Amino acid sequence: MSARASLLSRFRASMRRLSAVFIKELIQLRRDRLTFATMIMIPVMQLILFGFAINSDPKHLPTAVLDNDHSAYSRLFITALRATDYFDLRYTLSGPEEIDPKMLSGAVNFVIEIPQDFARRLARGENPAVLVIADAADPTAVNGAQMALNGMAAQVFTRELTGPLAKLESRPAPYEVRLQKRYNPAGETRLNIVPGLVGTILTLTMLIFTALSVTREIERGTMESLLAMPINPVEIMLGKILPYAAVGFFQMTLIAGAARFIFNVPVVGNLGTFVVLTMLFIVANLSVGYTFSTIAKNQLQAMQMSFFFFLPS
Repeated sequence: MSARASLLSRFRASMRRLSAVFIKELIQLRRDRLTFATMIMIPVMQLILFGFAINSDPKHLPTAVLDNDHSAYSRLFITALRATDYFDLRYTLSGPEEIDPKMLSGAVNFVIEIPQDFARRLARGENPAVLVIADAADPTAVNGAQMALNGMAAQVFTRELTGPLAKLESRPAPYEVRLQKRYNPAGETRLNIVPGLVGTILTLTMLIFTALSVTREIERGTMESLLAMPINPVEIMLGKILPYAAVGFFQMTLIAGAARFIFNVPVVGNLGTFVVLTMLFIVANLSVGYTFSTIAKNQLQAMQMSFFFFLPS
């Protein structure tokens, strides 16, 4: 009995110590409100944003239509396009010379061209071809829209194919959809993912570097020495940011070079514009990270605030 009593006594003492540490951590967590809010808000924000943002079946894609036929059948076809919810018909083109500027500017993801003799060939059962020009930089968007077009082809003219035209209804589709993929005809996902990693990597690294810079100085006690020197706060801020801007430029060069020479991502456009705008993007992220470093009380809070900003963006 004495051995059992001794074991029970040690167990009770262990539980008291465990409960004391447990209560101490709860009190500490209550005092560190930023950490507690981050633990609650980040999962909620991830759930809401990623639940709505991650979509493998995008719809309402900006689309332009070039109707060369202007018949009742072509107008019915355009109406059916709107009903699919995949296409947002924002532009009506007047000629084929307007297609390339719209596609290159990124104003539209699709251009749908209806041939001039669409209604006449449809009535003859010649299976006319509708040209769909797609920006295939994002293969997922193209695949979903192509399936919608093919599904629409079998039933769009069901009500109109009566009488002498009823024989056309038994065929798979009264017209043919010809898809022309631009910018990524092979549908390679790396051409879409690798350029996006430029922004992702630069945002993450620039935020963390600068968010920890001032906080580290405060924890080590060297910030007071800096402020006591004959230098104003703006010069301290620029002195902190500019070295990381140089690092960001090196990262940009490294990532862009790897994208071009390792992953064979084509570079189209003005390289100087790309460098200038990317440096502006780097400086903006450095400014956000520096702001976090002035708000956070320690490096852990600075890291938490950085991820709190990074995950939604």
